[in-house]
Amino acid sequence: MSRSSVSSVEGISMPSKLRHLVQAQKPDIKINLARSQKTYTTLDKIEGTVCVTAPVDTRFDVVDIEFVGTSRTYVERLTTAAAVSGRSEAFHQFLKLTQPGLQQHYPEDGILKAGQAYDLPFVFVVPQQLLPRVCKHGVHNDAVRDAHLQLPPSLGDKDLANQPDALDDFAPDMASVRYGVFAKVSRVKMHDDEAIKVSLASKARKLRVMPATDEAPPLDVGGEEHDYVMRKEKALRKGMLKGKLGTLIAEAAQPQSLRLRSYTNPDFRTTTMATVMLRFDPADENSPPPRLGSLSSKLKVCTFFAITARHNFPSKHASLLDLTQGMHSEEIKLSSRCMANVEWAKCDPTKPATIERRDSACSLTAGETPDPSAAYQGKVYYTARLLVPVTLPTHKSFVPTFHACLVTRVYQIKLELGVHSAGIGSSMDLKVPIQISAEGSSDDRSLRRDSGAQEDGAEADAEDASDFFQPRTLRAPSEGFVGRSRIGSQAPINDAPPGYSAFVPSTHMANRRHLSVPVY
Repeated sequence: MSRSSVSSVEGISMPSKLRHLVQAQKPDIKINLARSQKTYTTLDKIEGTVCVTAPVDTRFDVVDIEFVGTSRTYVERLTTAAAVSGRSEAFHQFLKLTQPGLQQHYPEDGILKAGQAYDLPFVFVVPQQLLPRVCKHGVHNDAVRDAHLQLPPSLGDKDLANQPDALDDFAPDMASVRYGVFAKVSRVKMHDDEAIKVSLASKARKLRVMPATDEAPPLDVGGEEHDYVMRKEKALRKGMLKGKLGTLIAEAAQPQSLRLRSYTNPDFRTTTMATVMLRFDPADENSPPPRLGSLSSKLKVCTFFAITARHNFPSKHASLLDLTQGMHSEEIKLSSRCMANVEWAKCDPTKPATIERRDSACSLTAGETPDPSAAYQGKVYYTARLLVPVTLPTHKSFVPTFHACLVTRVYQIKLELGVHSAGIGSSMDLKVPIQISAEGSSDDRSLRRDSGAQEDGAEADAEDASDFFQPRTLRAPSEGFVGRSRIGSQAPINDAPPGYSAFVPSTHMANRRHLSVPVY
């Protein structure tokens, strides 16, 4: 081989060797979980060890182990003005728990010996809700604030989606909610009299979190709400050139939520029942009710995302006029049933109890007769009730309904009813809101029972983890402790609970729980 060829080979290989030598000096970090679990829910323990191994003797100052929850969004703005077009992104860290007491596991000289493994244990508990300081932006009402302080589920995490058993959760690329355990080894250096952490090595392990959520009250879909259609009327005729047959009214109630239990029983079928009430107001007493066709149901999955904090619950109508937010929706077919054999009940108009007026903003309750049409003249009318089973398919992944500061997931049932009158086929469609909620694990329920059974104040083996996040003082302190107490805004940041250094407890939580002195 010629000298020129040798020099060219050396010229190519030397930078890669140097790069390998530089990278080899970094400590190796492995995050090991004590229990392999696909999904974590409220009050579940996330415990394990962080193993740090250095290839050479490495001096360090601090090791941080954190359980972090973040959301990321971006919006593509396509306008005729080039200066306004482009992508705008947003990032929100809504959860950060830091493992305390790691110093006792450090080597005494502060040096990681070459080839020696150092195990640092950690344990985190998935909280029931977020601290009030996480959501400090303006909102239209307290319901929005309460929704933003609920823990959102994992959504759109591409790393978890690439796993062999992962299912599509309908999340667009523009929105994601991620959780993970993060470990970092750092040196502390002084710069302009300020201590700055310089990272020597870091590692992350993604986790899937599905918090337990309760069913919220039914939505008020009155006013200018365009996303849902709970009632529809259709005028029917006897023929092309004949008179009116009557008016058909279809009205639906918001069904009970779909309750997820997939993490405890993979074979469990998540199902609920939707009810559609029909009313036919005939033009005359001799006009029979129309013949019904098939009733098909579809589930619409809507994900809202924004680059600014939301002041209200998002809607499709509002997103069309706001360049800072967007919406992504998908539909999936659920079922189709023939309704030709449904029996109509003939109702006597002399019974006023069957015609109960309701506020226009209130939706129908299951089994209630719809209000009459404007053409109703107090004659005989007919009613029928259609039951529609709603079952979530197992080849997709569904998360509970949630509203976060930047990301929202809601669901809608689309019902389309075929109607045959005088040989002419037509259809009526309704758009009904539906919620998806999630149960906690069996450990969650046992923790709640154990906590309620404590009477003497003794420490239980499985203490309710929610006590760690809630204020405990129910009375004012005695005079001997007043001089040494630091409460509220007077308390330094270091007095905050571990992992919440950026979120000092505010008086908002104390006011909501009627506690005079919030002490953690």
